[in-house]
Amino acid sequence: MKQKRESLQVIHDILKAIQIGRTKPTHIMYKANLSHQMLEQYLMELIKKGVITETKTPKGRTYALTDKGLGYLKEYKLITGFMESYGLD
Repeated sequence: MKQKRESLQVIHDILKAIQIGRTKPTHIMYKANLSHQMLEQYLMELIKKGVITETKTPKGRTYALTDKGLGYLKEYKLITGFMESYGLD
């Protein structure tokens, strides 16, 4: 049975989906494998914490990473690499 993802992994998946550039919510939802409701909760939290920005246009909303979001991705990679090297994954 597959284990549920932790919040840190979900945030990583969301930021990874946004990393490419301005990204629409539907694209993030599919890439991060989240329900619409869960996605909205995470997006609001990430905006509040300054990890992503939201831009509203006539065609809808798009999201982009801030420097803080890019830092999270770098640090996450470092931490997971450390855990794997010691067999803690």
